[in-house]
Amino acid sequence: MAILPIVTYPNEILEVECRKVTIFDKKLKKFLDDMYETMIAADGVGLAAPQVGKETSIAIVDIGDETGTIELINPEVLEVKGEQTDLEGCLSFPGLYGEVSRPEFVKVSFQDRKGRNLLVEAEGFLARAILHEIDHLHGILFTSKVTRYIEEDELERYENE
Repeated sequence: MAILPIVTYPNEILEVECRKVTIFDKKLKKFLDDMYETMIAADGVGLAAPQVGKETSIAIVDIGDETGTIELINPEVLEVKGEQTDLEGCLSFPGLYGEVSRPEFVKVSFQDRKGRNLLVEAEGFLARAILHEIDHLHGILFTSKVTRYIEEDELERYENE
């Protein structure tokens, strides 16, 4: 496995619509494994393919709970409910944080590394992370949804809550 370089803004790939994955082979499995290693090494909770230079509809999320790692290939949001506002950051915007409102609940269809069709329902922080990564696959950056940027001295307050 390899740690991939993370693309940072203003790289144009971060704002493109990603292509659907059609081939589920060993190269895809290796790429998913490399994405996971990259996300962990960067201390992230999610990573989308454009963040490592690939225009493919692939994202992974792992918020460190019992859910484990979710590999989202060709994800489609089927349903959202409620609203939550919380702090977000992004590996492609090092050191930048802001308050973002997102749905409290999300239901998503996707494929796994073997091409099987699956569904995931998520609430709270997991829903936020999934939606953040799916946005990346459509060229939507969290900065377009920030209602208020957070200064570094305010970060400690968020971390202590």
